[in-house]
Amino acid sequence: MTMDRRHFLRITASVGAVVALDGLVTACGDDGPGADGSGSTTAGRDVPTTTSVPSSTDVPATTAGPATTERREETRYGPLATTPDENGILLPAGFTSVLVAVAGQPVADTDHRWHIYPDGGACFALDDGGWVYANNSEVPVDGAGGAGALRFDADGRVVDAYSILEGTTWNCAGGATPWATWLSCEEIPTGQVWECDPFGDAPAQPRPAMGFFRHEMVAADASRQVLYLTEDEPDGLLYRFRPGTWGDLTEGVLDALSVSPGNGATSWVPVDGLGEPGRTPTRYDAPGATAFPGGEGIALDGDVLYLATKGDNRISRLDLAGSRLTNYWEGPPLYGPDNLAVHEETGNLYACEDGGDMEVVLITPERHAEPFLRFVGQEGSEVTGAAFDPSGTRLIVNSQRAPTPPTFEGRTYMITGPF
Repeated sequence: MTMDRRHFLRITASVGAVVALDGLVTACGDDGPGADGSGSTTAGRDVPTTTSVPSSTDVPATTAGPATTERREETRYGPLATTPDENGILLPAGFTSVLVAVAGQPVADTDHRWHIYPDGGACFALDDGGWVYANNSEVPVDGAGGAGALRFDADGRVVDAYSILEGTTWNCAGGATPWATWLSCEEIPTGQVWECDPFGDAPAQPRPAMGFFRHEMVAADASRQVLYLTEDEPDGLLYRFRPGTWGDLTEGVLDALSVSPGNGATSWVPVDGLGEPGRTPTRYDAPGATAFPGGEGIALDGDVLYLATKGDNRISRLDLAGSRLTNYWEGPPLYGPDNLAVHEETGNLYACEDGGDMEVVLITPERHAEPFLRFVGQEGSEVTGAAFDPSGTRLIVNSQRAPTPPTFEGRTYMITGPF
């Protein structure tokens, strides 16, 4: 932990310091690890063979998996507006946006300055009807990352903001746990998972048992008592962490997914090491595991795990009950899939674009895909951190480097409407 985060914010307030980070920040986007998918096959492994889906916006409903909860009929919202709103966002009719935080500036009536480069996030319910949004700071400078939190009241107003993790590096995405902690992931070669208290009462703790690698996103599966983790490498793996005691991440077993190149059948193989500094990287220490070209977002929906990979511009669908991997979506209108979120009531999957058209693309369980949101005039940024509040009526989302380079501020918005 080599640099105080607030000190770093003061440094980057100058144009010169921010411009100096231009190349590094671009590297965490389209040019980051595994961006082109080259070398996507780890030695001794097969790139996953998945059942193809036509690159069109409509696919017969029978190709989708069964709904995991009782849901209403297919929910779509129609075309985007033709004129952006006051925040430069195109939304369907009935939806509105509010700017809730700007990087480097005080949040609402607090004295807390929001972190730069906001990335992955999740929402946590409060007893008073409000919620907390935990969010990472993907700063590519040693010790200058971390995570912060926004506290909302029941009416959706920001009433507090604070830090929940400091002194870490390149905190990309992560995931929420069923016991209400935020797992913040470092996207560096020997990055760790940090377990954070989103309510700001307890200090963050590293979880080395979950491996040392370019961590991207985490999804906790309470029914199977395991956590799934993605790796942002051209030949990264999809991992499964099995804690010794559910709710305690201090020890456990790390496995990696193996996919049959013939029919997409899956199994899990042990990872022989954790990838500590100076040791064999985890992805080369799991014989028989399957390489994925740039693992990004994952989202769990009952017995289904969705996986975004940027090297092949694809979202895959892992049937956990049937142990089979298939291609869920590939092609327009989705470009550069990154963070993923599922709307619980409708089953709609929301995919954030890393670049592309700066959109959040909605994919229904029947596999119709259409843009739900588009940032206008924010080229050079990426969409991050999509997460629904506990009521499912509000979506928090970031433009990581808004408005455009070289300012690199980063902005956090709340979208409200008839989800």
